[in-house]
Amino acid sequence: MSLTTLLRHLSWPELRHHAARHAIAVLAVTLGVALAFSVHLINASALSEFGAAVRSVNGEPDLSLRAVSGGGFDEALYGRVATHPQVALASPVVEVDTYALDAQGRRVALRVLGIDALVAPALSPSLLPEPAANAGRFAMLDPGAVFLNPAARALLQPDGDAGLRVQSGLRLVTLRLAGGSSAPGAPLALMDLAGAQQAFDRLGRLSRIDLRLAAGADPQRVLRELALPADVRAATPGESAQRLSNVSRAYRVNLTVLALVALFTGAFLVFSVLSLSVAKRQPQFALLGVLGLGARERLQWVLAESALLGLVGSALGIALGTALAQGALRWLGGDLGGGYFAGVAPRLQFGPLAALVYGALGVVAALVGGWLPARAAQRIAPAQALKGLGDAGARTRRPWLGPLLMLAGALLPLAPPIAGLPIAAYVAVAVLLVGGIACVPAGVGLLLRAVRTPTPNAAWLLATQRARHLRASATVAVAGVVASLALAVALTVMVASFRDAVTRWLDTVLPADLYVRTATVSASNDTAWLPPDFVARAGALPGVRRLETLRALPLPLSLDPARPPPVLIARPLADAQRTLPLVGELMPAAPGGEPGVYVSEAMVALYGAAPGTRLVLPLTHRDGSAVRAAFFVRGVWRDYARQQGALVVDAQDFVALTGDTRVNDLALTLAPGADPAALQQALRALAPDPALLEFAQAGEIRASSLRIFDRSFAVTYWLQAVAIAIGLFGIAASFSAQVLARRKEFGLLAHLGFTRGQVLAIVAGEGVAWTAAGALLGLALGLAVSVVLVHVVNPQSFHWTMELLAPWGRLAALCAAVVAAGTLTAAIAARRAVSHDAVLAVKEDW
Repeated sequence: MSLTTLLRHLSWPELRHHAARHAIAVLAVTLGVALAFSVHLINASALSEFGAAVRSVNGEPDLSLRAVSGGGFDEALYGRVATHPQVALASPVVEVDTYALDAQGRRVALRVLGIDALVAPALSPSLLPEPAANAGRFAMLDPGAVFLNPAARALLQPDGDAGLRVQSGLRLVTLRLAGGSSAPGAPLALMDLAGAQQAFDRLGRLSRIDLRLAAGADPQRVLRELALPADVRAATPGESAQRLSNVSRAYRVNLTVLALVALFTGAFLVFSVLSLSVAKRQPQFALLGVLGLGARERLQWVLAESALLGLVGSALGIALGTALAQGALRWLGGDLGGGYFAGVAPRLQFGPLAALVYGALGVVAALVGGWLPARAAQRIAPAQALKGLGDAGARTRRPWLGPLLMLAGALLPLAPPIAGLPIAAYVAVAVLLVGGIACVPAGVGLLLRAVRTPTPNAAWLLATQRARHLRASATVAVAGVVASLALAVALTVMVASFRDAVTRWLDTVLPADLYVRTATVSASNDTAWLPPDFVARAGALPGVRRLETLRALPLPLSLDPARPPPVLIARPLADAQRTLPLVGELMPAAPGGEPGVYVSEAMVALYGAAPGTRLVLPLTHRDGSAVRAAFFVRGVWRDYARQQGALVVDAQDFVALTGDTRVNDLALTLAPGADPAALQQALRALAPDPALLEFAQAGEIRASSLRIFDRSFAVTYWLQAVAIAIGLFGIAASFSAQVLARRKEFGLLAHLGFTRGQVLAIVAGEGVAWTAAGALLGLALGLAVSVVLVHVVNPQSFHWTMELLAPWGRLAALCAAVVAAGTLTAAIAARRAVSHDAVLAVKEDW
């Protein structure tokens, strides 16, 4: 009999008769594939859109000579570069990240490019200014004119007569709106090079020079002949997009792995559904076996059924994932909570190859879930099954497999990351889960060995003895509970540990009462800053007991051009042990008098900046000259805000080396009885425009940060609920399958005088025993997985550490709920055991 015939004439009626049960299995695969594929589509679309926008704005130069620091480099280099015989075209650019006021007076982040309008369009056609009809023929050369791209126009909605007000330092500069540009991507403004230098205090400075070399020119030879100064480096055109891809990769991969958890649990649901189906159709398999259907053909038959479930679920999952990604891109943009693609509004980039890969994952998950039921169908002894004896003689095979997998799962996390990703740790989590499930029979036996059976209670005696001696059945019954509860426990512990660590970190880094800033992102710190006179007047206001300053700027990329720049923070450090969340011991000051630096954990992981080592940091003096200063690493601190790394130096040392007295943030400790609202009003009165200042109290920052944290991890709670639901459905399906196989046993008990309630109590007792044992095993396995997530996956992915925190009350409630729900589902499934059919089933042996 062919496989197609079996599927058409036997499997299809079974599917139609139990459509709801099979639909649930298909739904589990659909949700797993949809979630994983939608995450991939959103990330791929965001990266593609960002790369396209960068290429459109930067053009396709052969080389870009970029400033090492945000302060730029001396424009005198341009003359030497433009006259080099191997340089066909040189386009100077000033890049500024600042803020503009929209029609309602609110600040909006805006990037400004100062260009030579006669040269830049040859490299980047989208940078061609498009003057308005009334702007004049030479508006593009007007130093006070500005041209907005479509995103900037839509966001700012400027009034052409009033002009555009942009921020420089703590003042507003009014520019004349003279037209637009076709540049895609985030809000962007174009203006004349000289006008940008003047408006943003960049006289004599350039940010980059884009080069088109002569035909046949050797880029490396050109660079050697140019002999670039220390504050300039050569960059490739796609470097920015590649850098963003590198820094967001760990986040994207972790999000995808988390999404695949739903697919992993979906495999258990397929396992439960097919186990029930095989148990119910055991007489059918046995009769076909007697008629000549071989064991191998039975295996292929059940695997084909599981593959069809996976194929339908994968097709629906690809469609649903595409719709979810389209909706997310439309309503939420390209950012999924990591902040890497904030402000990017990409179009959906559908990839047929990716769809095939994720669809194949759904089919593979269904095949994995159907393997054990297929093996059960293969092992059926037709003659015994026709007599109703089932496979009661099945025994646990390879008892060494579970402990061996657990040992491998414990050793794999010791491996280093691969390409910056904790690949071995991901494999360790999967191996631990599979090994834990393989240990279920032995674990159930050990746990039930400690249970004392009251002799007079026949029902409890039968329940516990069967649970002890038929432990192989426990693997089918509670495997889903063990896996789903382990995942739920691991995610609960990881989220609780992370949240507790973030809370304690916020308590340390937010000691003041009121915080004042004018730049909301570090990229704008060189454009939007607080001048020294404002700081001095703020500190003299009534109600201010103590004022501390903070200056933050990206460290020059020469540390490693492939990575985003770490952030250098200059702040008072009279007592670093109190003001920084240090990890480990604090080193004494350097004997040679070198200034001290405190690095984040990411700096240790990425740059090897361990305590006791020395770092040579390329700084920029306020006059534009390059400064290379050696710092002694005195300690390591936790920083959950900057994955790329951060360094903290004393503000006095920073000012002495750079002469930079600009400030980005103020931390104000108020005098007793001072009114924060009145102080905010006084500070606003010191600024040229109140809209240039932002205020936040420590409690507000803490509450906002934790809200963002909870929203970012909301998906984990949904995954926990799905995992537990799948595990409970697995219990119901497993006990239903066993009830069908044990109808003669229950009929015999009824003939021996057992009442309906006693038979029901036997099955419910087995449910209590197995579910309780599964809950304990799942709890232990979940704690082991959480250790891997907290102490391996997080440090290797994001380069920060945290202490493990187990919320025992929440975990106990979770386990108790699973035991109660598992017992209830087993009791519901046992109702078939006390039906009239079970009594009559004994007649089959007469």
